Amino acid sequence: MLDIKIVNGLIIDAENKKIIEGDLGIKDGKITAVGIVPESAQNVIDAKGRYVSPGFIDIHMHEEDLELTQKKGYDIGDTMLNMGVTTCAVGNCGNNRQSIEELYRFINEKGNPVNYISYIGHNFLRTQAGNTDIYKKSTREQIKKMQEMVKKAVDFGAIGVSFGLEYCPGIDTEEAIEITSEIQGRKDLLLAAHYRKDAKYALDAINEMALIGKETKIPFQISHISSLSGYGNMTEALKLIEDIVNSGTDMLVDAYPYDAFSTYIGSAVFDEGCFELWNRSYDSIMLTEEPFRGMFCDRELFEKARKEYPNMLAVAYVMNEDEIVQALNHPLVMVASDGIYRNHSGHPRGAGTFPRVIGHYVRDQKKMDFFDAIYKMTYMPAKRLMLRQKGLIKEGYDADITIFDYNTIIDKATFQDPQVRPEGVDFVIVNGKVAIADNITVNNTHGRFLKRGEA
Repeated sequence: MLDIKIVNGLIIDAENKKIIEGDLGIKDGKITAVGIVPESAQNVIDAKGRYVSPGFIDIHMHEEDLELTQKKGYDIGDTMLNMGVTTCAVGNCGNNRQSIEELYRFINEKGNPVNYISYIGHNFLRTQAGNTDIYKKSTREQIKKMQEMVKKAVDFGAIGVSFGLEYCPGIDTEEAIEITSEIQGRKDLLLAAHYRKDAKYALDAINEMALIGKETKIPFQISHISSLSGYGNMTEALKLIEDIVNSGTDMLVDAYPYDAFSTYIGSAVFDEGCFELWNRSYDSIMLTEEPFRGMFCDRELFEKARKEYPNMLAVAYVMNEDEIVQALNHPLVMVASDGIYRNHSGHPRGAGTFPRVIGHYVRDQKKMDFFDAIYKMTYMPAKRLMLRQKGLIKEGYDADITIFDYNTIIDKATFQDPQVRPEGVDFVIVNGKVAIADNITVNNTHGRFLKRGEA
């Protein structure tokens, strides 16, 4: 007998971009049959009129802060699950919020709303190696220590290394390359980077990332091009990336579907000159936590928050939406949330990205193709992350499934209330177990920490 049988569904074949009308069988965490499924099951889900999709895969997200999670419960993990995400790549932008070993132990003991696979972050390693000054170059001894820690993390199961070049101006290109010395040439790993500088510096930043990819001979992922080039030069940026790929460097990109970014107010992103770079002013910055939750800055508030609340998340309304859509439609770009929350505050992308793509840009605005969008949220990131049993609805694949109503799916989270649950995500199955049924969370601990090569 099957564990779960989904009947009458519109099953999405993300590889061949077609619909299979029929049933789906699940047993022991795996998909056993697609189309005609004669076996009975302990649990039957009627998906009539709904799309049955591979669980969405978020290739760029920022994991739970376990110190807060242990006090207040799951934060971003729950919002990921609510919008149909079943697997996330974490440890992005150079910044692990704790060691991957600690995250692994926590998830093994407590479970998690969704599956995690993690990078080891360069900026995190700098602190571990003793360099706590983001504007200071690392010493030879510190670089040697980071080389050893990178090898240890990869041996443990990290998918690769992430960089946060803008967040740490003291990192030069040579340091970024040198810390990978023990893993260079490995095609089973991945590098990812938050670029050096945005807007008019975007093309230089892309060339630097291409150099890192070329020198290390490791596939390279450019993080959230939405906030790198959404200021007037997206066409040039995408063309440059095409040229780099055509020259032989393995490089892909991700983007989120919003025209505002979010990061810590105390970060180097907001250093002097940022407003001139974006052609914006202080009032384009909204603070997300108490005592300034929902307040837009003037110079006084901006400087006060930077000094007294540097770890507060802020939202910057600075990009052009038409360029975001342009990026999302490019064949080298996949969908990602770049979601990050702190104390349940932050940017709505962490709760709305995937329903927003389908409901807003595909259905309502007709600015994206349905199958292209699904591909960019499932099979494309699965291949990039080398998750060989995820991203497709296919016999033998992991039973990570999202069932949604195309007519109603839409993001509901706002910049003022950034964790509101989306509409239209009716069922979510994680590792073969129902986590959401009829829009209600029934269990949020089915997710696992996936060491590289485990899925």
